[in-house]
Amino acid sequence: MGLILAGLLPLLIIIFLALFFSFVPIGLWISAVAAGVKVSLISLVGMRLRRVPPHRIILPFIKAQKGGVETTIDKLEAHYLAGGNVDNVVDALIAATRADIPISFERAAAIDLAGRNVLEAVQMSVNPKVIETPLISAVAKDGIELKVKARVTVRANIDRLVGGAGEATIIARVGEGIVTSVGSSASHAGVLENPDVISKLVLDKGLDAGTAFEILSIDIADVDVGRNIGARLQMDQAEADKNIAQAKAAERRFAAQAREQEMRAATQEMRAKVVEAEAEVPKALAEALRSGNLGVMDYYAMQNILADTRMREAISGQAPPREPEDSGEKKER
Repeated sequence: MGLILAGLLPLLIIIFLALFFSFVPIGLWISAVAAGVKVSLISLVGMRLRRVPPHRIILPFIKAQKGGVETTIDKLEAHYLAGGNVDNVVDALIAATRADIPISFERAAAIDLAGRNVLEAVQMSVNPKVIETPLISAVAKDGIELKVKARVTVRANIDRLVGGAGEATIIARVGEGIVTSVGSSASHAGVLENPDVISKLVLDKGLDAGTAFEILSIDIADVDVGRNIGARLQMDQAEADKNIAQAKAAERRFAAQAREQEMRAATQEMRAKVVEAEAEVPKALAEALRSGNLGVMDYYAMQNILADTRMREAISGQAPPREPEDSGEKKER
């Protein structure tokens, strides 16, 4: 039994030491002591218990102490627990200290938690950034289109990084200013002669208000002449007027054709009534003969008159000759 305990004791000691050194970052503590940074083992164990990786706090803390940035382990740990990038914030504070830019840890942490790259913002404050706008189309008063491309030099405004608008707003405002300045020009030739007029008018508008940047300059990189928009609009208007006139003429033509068809139908209806009335004449004559109101000689005399009338019409060419009625000819024969 004693031999078993003697064999297990070294194994237990090895397991204990492995767990101890894995839970307590002795190597990290030695690095901090070697760098002259006071860090207690209890603080490192507390980070382990709070589920904070000690190297995420201690290494940036050593960097901050060596870079001359005043901060504490508690602040770094609180920023990490809030979801921030501790290493990026420390790098930004060191860069700001070297560039003599006044910024506190709380301000840098707020910028980082707001979702902005605080290190990039500090670097942009030292080295301004050039933003190139896309090709912007604007039309002068004479109807000529100008295509303008500008370069905007901006510097990050640390005080307005939280809540300030980004690069997209700067580009949109500059584009709006270019369109307004070109549109207010009497001629496109004047803009081509003095393109700096555009940049002056745009700068005077204070386009960086409410943004996270400060506009240093706006330079017109390129100006090209585009289409004659005024002439094109007049052509389109003339084409539209022609189409409207053609549509109205077609409407009147269709109305006239419909009216003509209506009149033809009315004429056919009247002719049908005339034919219907003419069909009643023989019936009336027969009834008059039966009733004695019309004599046979009177009937023959009327037939002779009708025959003479048809003959005269045939001679004059006004109407084709008509055959005499069979009943009258037979009776006369």
